Amino acid sequence: MPADYSGTWDMTSNINLDKYMAALGIDFATRKIASLLKPQKVIEQNGDHFTIKTLSTFRNYSSSFTVGEEFEEHTKGLDDRKCRSLVTWDNDRLVCVQKGEKKNRGWTHWIEGDELHLELCCEDQICKQVYKKA
Repeated sequence: MPADYSGTWDMTSNINLDKYMAALGIDFATRKIASLLKPQKVIEQNGDHFTIKTLSTFRNYSSSFTVGEEFEEHTKGLDDRKCRSLVTWDNDRLVCVQKGEKKNRGWTHWIEGDELHLELCCEDQICKQVYKKA
């Protein structure tokens, strides 16, 4: 049985966000605003179907997918691109590969204790975030 990601998660740390967003092509002003935020993730999991909402006072983003099924993702509210995304299980980790304009783009989620870890990658930049279960 895979890990249960369901719940509300509050950000506790965010490393290398500015360089990651620059690799995505996000403008300077938006990067500066985003660096001040402490977003919350709300994850609803029903077996292999997920809805992940990232909520902040600036912008919100929501993504729904089924593990193992490729889908078109519009990253509206982030870098506003369309890409083909595929999320798979790697043991208890959720691994997403996003194919589009940017190379080496995707993310990995995993849980350690009451912490949700997220690594976001784009080109040669990796942003590491940690969330604590609310």
